[in-house]
Amino acid sequence: MRSAVSAALLACLALGACAHVRTPDLRLPQAYEAPKGAPAGAVELDRWWLAFDDAQLTGLIEQALIANPDARSAAARLTEARANRTEALVHFLPQGDVTASTHQTDTHQLAGTVFNFPGFTSSGVSNASAVNFDVSWEVDIFGRFLAARKAVNGDLAAARFNYEGARASLAASVADAYFQARGLAIQLADARETARIERELYDSATKRAAAGIAPTSDADRVAGDLAQADALAAGLEAELQAQRRTILILAGRTIEPTANIAVDASVGTLPPIPDALPSELLKRRPDVREAEARVAGQAGRSDADILAFLPTLYFTPSLGWQQQSQPGFSITAQSLVTGGTFTQPLLSIPKLLAELKAQNARTEQAVIAYEKAVQTAFSESEGALVRLEADRRRVALLTEGEARAARGYRASKIGYDRGLTDLQTALSAEQSWRTTRSQLTAAEVQALRRTVQAYKALGGGWPAERFPSQAQAR
Repeated sequence: MRSAVSAALLACLALGACAHVRTPDLRLPQAYEAPKGAPAGAVELDRWWLAFDDAQLTGLIEQALIANPDARSAAARLTEARANRTEALVHFLPQGDVTASTHQTDTHQLAGTVFNFPGFTSSGVSNASAVNFDVSWEVDIFGRFLAARKAVNGDLAAARFNYEGARASLAASVADAYFQARGLAIQLADARETARIERELYDSATKRAAAGIAPTSDADRVAGDLAQADALAAGLEAELQAQRRTILILAGRTIEPTANIAVDASVGTLPPIPDALPSELLKRRPDVREAEARVAGQAGRSDADILAFLPTLYFTPSLGWQQQSQPGFSITAQSLVTGGTFTQPLLSIPKLLAELKAQNARTEQAVIAYEKAVQTAFSESEGALVRLEADRRRVALLTEGEARAARGYRASKIGYDRGLTDLQTALSAEQSWRTTRSQLTAAEVQALRRTVQAYKALGGGWPAERFPSQAQAR
């Protein structure tokens, strides 16, 4: 037996060397290829939405984090993970249940020879009762508990980071929907402004036609543009109402009227983006932390599969009480059993080898997924920062262009009213202004939404400092 245990130990050590978890490749560029942002502490990434200084946005996000179905589902999954951890670890505590039974037999002999001896009778009432308490406890001398704890702790950490990631994504979704609504409100205001301008042109064309200094077709042409502007405004009103409903649903306020969401037709000032290093993604991004925790969980399972080749020893004490009675005979007894069982895998070794090979492959997949999560995090964060900077420059250029296009239209309108220019010149100037104004609105809203994307990409939206990294935890 001693030689068998020694052989099993040597085999386990050899398998352990083969099952070594590869160190993930977490190399990243030293810096982002994007302009520098604000100082690192200028924006609180944990609650980045406060940087927009919008009380309604803050309230919507906080309500969504409590009432939204996605947030509640993520919380339920975390509760399930905690329960699964407890279930897995209590397996290593003594296990046992109390069983009790009682029987009564009433026998009436119908024919044959009657027997009536103490302890054996052919008729009469007999009773039998028993109570047993059987215990089984695995004597963990090889560290199976530690391997199991490593696995379930990794699973729990992964569920916790998944929960935080779901909440961070939800906050970003609420902010994105809110800023889309602002964009629709701005577009609606622009459409109404366009309709007002078209009415001014229509009035001017009508007066010029009445004075005989312009054809009546000018008024008809402007009337067509006015109808398009009114139709566009009607469509945007419907889109804005639908977007308000989307925001209410995200915030868990489905039954409320859409009028409860006030949407300003303005963008406001874009908040700064904190200057960060790519390496900070490893501790800030919840999806990266989740992938890291899954590596730890799978590594723990690999350790457990290696230990499956070693002997298993169970301590199995038992306590019992029995009582029997028959006509002329009765007995009451109690018993105390101490013992154990010893199991050494032998013919099941090929199966265990296949299971270990499969588990090592799952561990390698977890390592690869971790590497991919890190690479994706860097790609998303640098891309968001670069695109945001481009959006900011685009807004600045279009702001100046919109102001000049507005001045050009006003000059053409004055010229048309005074008979110095024709309608086509005024309409061309108005079209140029409208196009530039629409591009400016789209750029401003895109910059707002891109700011949200950048905060999320940098790992904002959850209190990362509360959760140490897996490396620190180990």
